[in-house]
Amino acid sequence: MTVRRSKQERRAKMRQWLIDLRKDKGLTQEAMAEMLGVTQPSIGLWESGQRTPKPQVAKKVAEILGFDWTKFYEA
Repeated sequence: MTVRRSKQERRAKMRQWLIDLRKDKGLTQEAMAEMLGVTQPSIGLWESGQRTPKPQVAKKVAEILGFDWTKFYEA
């Protein structure tokens, strides 16, 4: 039997996952925002689980952090 996680659980997992990947790459929110052409508050919203980046930005995030961009929508 497969147990589906709630939206809140998925967002919490994504939140921590993004923070860990960014820090593992030695990037601050500000540096990552600059690389993506977005604002630092945008990064903060993704990492807090309040927002999900648009697909074109998710692809850039994935390239920078080294993961499959569709993970944003699976977590």
